[in-house]
Amino acid sequence: MNKQETLEVLKNIQAGTVSPEDALLKLYAEPFKDLGYAKVDHHRELRQGIPEVIYGANKTSEQIAGIVGAMQEKGQRLILITRLPPEVAKKLPVKYHEIAQIGMIGEMPKPSGIGKIVIATGGTSDMPVAEEAALTAEALGNEVVRLYDVGVAGFHRLLSNLEVIMNAQAIVSIAGMEGALTSVIGGLADCPVIGVPTSVGYGASFGGIAALLSMLNSCASGVSVVNIDNGFGAAYLASIINHQRQK
Repeated sequence: MNKQETLEVLKNIQAGTVSPEDALLKLYAEPFKDLGYAKVDHHRELRQGIPEVIYGANKTSEQIAGIVGAMQEKGQRLILITRLPPEVAKKLPVKYHEIAQIGMIGEMPKPSGIGKIVIATGGTSDMPVAEEAALTAEALGNEVVRLYDVGVAGFHRLLSNLEVIMNAQAIVSIAGMEGALTSVIGGLADCPVIGVPTSVGYGASFGGIAALLSMLNSCASGVSVVNIDNGFGAAYLASIINHQRQK
């Protein structure tokens, strides 16, 4: 049950068409479904505004199919499966995005956010993480602008997109190596900037730790950082920011 459905139940109580007891049963009805290997959270959207997303790594196609079935039984319109290996995706009825390793079932929603989310990368090698972020943001109802390969090694590439940066509601800055892109964008933008360090880089980048520490030590205000290669988490946070309205 999502927030809109819950609101309808409450309105029906107010109108006298549903008794409080019947409404309570609807609100309590199966908050999760226990499949044995997974407990599918049907109340995630009610609590957080976003339905549960399936993390596909280390799951079999049979397990994922069972989780998808439980979600569809409750009327979930779009199902997102992240970190889905291609060999598993072939066994499932999904639209597969190979670069991002994301599978989708259902139709993308129309953008419902306040503004635009910009996804920026230091280099082309960061695209798998960037596409995970971009597709996640779009699946959560956001308009996304992609700015790829605008890293500090060619600073003019970023400066040529200042208007895009200044008009963003939230920016996801994705970079490996030394991760300098996030600090630069943080010093240019007037919106929240979410840094995503990637595991791209030579030996002393330590699989993304160098970029992670660089972003955590950014002197630019308004910068937050998620874990290495976590494009999904960054997009999720950016979507929350882009859907915040005065309550």
